[in-house]
Amino acid sequence: MSHHTSVTTANAERPPGDSPGSGHPRVREPVVLVVLAALSVVGALIGADLVAKLGISANTSVVGALIAMLVGRIPVAGLRKMRSVHRQNLAQSAISAATFASANALLTSVAVPYVFGRKDLVWPMLAGAFIGLLIDTWVLYRAFGSRLLPADAAWPPGTAAAETINAGDKGGKRALVLGAGTLVGLGGTLLNLPLSAAGVAFLGNVWALLMFGVGLGLREFSPDLFHTDLGAGYVPHGVMVGAGVVALGQAVRLLMHRRPSRTTAPAEPQAPTDPAADPTTAFTVDERTLRRTLLRGYALFTGGAVVLALAGGLIGDMSPLGLVGWVLFAAFAALVHELIVGLAAMQSGWFPSFAVTLIFLVFGLLIGIPSVPLALLVGYVSATGPAFADMGYDLKAGWLLRRDHSPWDPYEREGRREQFRAALIGFAAALVVVAVLWQSYFRQGLIPPVAKVYADTVKHGLGDPGVLRTMLLWAIPGALIQLLGGPRRQMGVMLATGLLILTPNACWLVLAALAVRVVYRRIRGPRADEELNLVGAGLIAGSSLGDSAQIVKAG
Repeated sequence: MSHHTSVTTANAERPPGDSPGSGHPRVREPVVLVVLAALSVVGALIGADLVAKLGISANTSVVGALIAMLVGRIPVAGLRKMRSVHRQNLAQSAISAATFASANALLTSVAVPYVFGRKDLVWPMLAGAFIGLLIDTWVLYRAFGSRLLPADAAWPPGTAAAETINAGDKGGKRALVLGAGTLVGLGGTLLNLPLSAAGVAFLGNVWALLMFGVGLGLREFSPDLFHTDLGAGYVPHGVMVGAGVVALGQAVRLLMHRRPSRTTAPAEPQAPTDPAADPTTAFTVDERTLRRTLLRGYALFTGGAVVLALAGGLIGDMSPLGLVGWVLFAAFAALVHELIVGLAAMQSGWFPSFAVTLIFLVFGLLIGIPSVPLALLVGYVSATGPAFADMGYDLKAGWLLRRDHSPWDPYEREGRREQFRAALIGFAAALVVVAVLWQSYFRQGLIPPVAKVYADTVKHGLGDPGVLRTMLLWAIPGALIQLLGGPRRQMGVMLATGLLILTPNACWLVLAALAVRVVYRRIRGPRADEELNLVGAGLIAGSSLGDSAQIVKAG
């Protein structure tokens, strides 16, 4: 599938930083810095409010892009710079980073020790979660564009953000199609129809999303079809364990096999020397760099776990050997969690962070980690993953927007670096917002629901002694399906992701959209992809706007 969008506006009409040969816009530009800081605070507030009051998190990147577009059209000389699609990309990177950081990483993590009854551990947990968040995003930033996490993979919300920015920039038929899709997606949110699921099906890998739809259907209809709830009893978690172990093995195998560092990423690769090959699909991160990044990521996660152990007072609670084991297990869990969540997000736009964290919680209970260290471990692990996926979406959007720039490679690398810096601004805003607001939320009983599940599971244990047997049994089909699909399709991980999500009607929307996509492509040929990309992007954008607008309802 090609997401290559054309940006052909005359250079004379382009804001500084968009014309060929120029450098990428910088975060430190005064106007950009002010806009990013303001949007980051807004995103952090939206994220914290929605996850505390409604238990949901919204992807605000489209909101950020739209606000940046509006700012660029304010008739003030300095603000004209925000008409640049690349500055708008920095804006959407900052606000989405702030939203996911405040909601999924920080507030959810600090709620775990609070619900567990250890309010004294909230501040150490906040420090540990923030460290995990920074490492999490750094790993994605350094690994994006590799064979493991290729830039031309689906990353559906990133495609939606890029299509929104492009349509706003160029107008015309593209803007009309995207606008219509956005209105339909927004209407679906108001009617409680998850049309973002259909939007994702127009953008992602067909086989991966077919398994995702099957998983959604089994979860929703298994009580009627099989007289048993496949979402209960750790069945989906077992499938995810099997698929996750194989996915991890596939990633390790990929890292151990030396291949040329610059080959094209599509399923039918062309040689880099072929003049017809698209240089923007070449891997910008070779296997050696990827290996080094993941090893350094593990070392950094280990250091973060040591800081959390010291701040949380675990030295007095555990033996030296037990403490070393806890640190190494926490680092391993954090790294594996972010990779599995990232692979699922790359293919489908959905990330099973809650489920994978719960798997490591169960393993922690099974190997006998004491309750307080286990609560801190769960908070630390849950802080990784969502921001990893979100950074992938943002870098995908930037990659699409930068593909027509010449020379491409240095501009792409510079753009990624500025997006990472924009995300750091978002993280700083999220840290301040959560540090200021957590006591107010928790005193009112406004606690993220997943944090309650984690804390209750740590407190009361598994209850059912057959949990391990169930997980191991269901790990077998998960592993086989993941092996069958291979590392590019992630079919086992996507089946498990679908089984873990109970969203009424989502399976029909995914499967129907896949059917439309297959039929429409036979009718229209290669042109179908670009047209369906716009429709899918609009549905996702509308759903994101609807989710963000729920802050009014929550208030």
